[in-house]
Amino acid sequence: MGESRLKAVPLFADLDDDSLEDLDDLLTVKRYKKNNLIIFEDDRGLNLFIIYRGRVKISRISEDGGEVILAILGEGEFFGELSVIDGLSRSATVTALDEVELLVMKREEFYGALETHPQISIFLLKELAGRIRKSDTQIKSLSLRNAKGRVATTLIRLAEDIGRMKAGRVIIPELPLQRDLANIAGTSRETISRVIAAFEKEGHCYKKESALVFDDFERFKHEYM
Repeated sequence: MGESRLKAVPLFADLDDDSLEDLDDLLTVKRYKKNNLIIFEDDRGLNLFIIYRGRVKISRISEDGGEVILAILGEGEFFGELSVIDGLSRSATVTALDEVELLVMKREEFYGALETHPQISIFLLKELAGRIRKSDTQIKSLSLRNAKGRVATTLIRLAEDIGRMKAGRVIIPELPLQRDLANIAGTSRETISRVIAAFEKEGHCYKKESALVFDDFERFKHEYM
């Protein structure tokens, strides 16, 4: 048997090859085209989704009908875990940002994996705690910081969530559209464009095709966090 598709998924990183292969047999694959809806807020949740290829955005609809983007997730990350854990409806909408390939595990099979491999539960708790901390930071940024600070917080979160380290630099590949960045930062597309241009002028980052590159990401974090 070939290498398990779960080998590169942090949630299962502590499992041995035999355990990974056993879990791999439980997975089904679903594919979605760019901009396709994957799950809708308030849907019944019966499956855990693991991103094998591509990126997705997690969002909710605000009281005024606008979209609020909570997170952008990339390869190796997972979503749908809250509904799988508590059996309630989905708490957010998930949409494909690229051509997306997902590994899907049914609720009862994921429960079985948690019972058999408690180390998965430990990682899951750490991941959920990390997501809560990031959400708290985003809420604080939206409520207390000016537009430049909100955009900086958004870029830092994206860099940490989907960025790639390369030769000491952090690269956000295929930077989301200004509309999506604005929905995350709680500002306008014009502000996104203006603030990123200001960061480029300050020497913090530069655009390379569809990517945004930080040569010294830690300096940027230190200045704007």
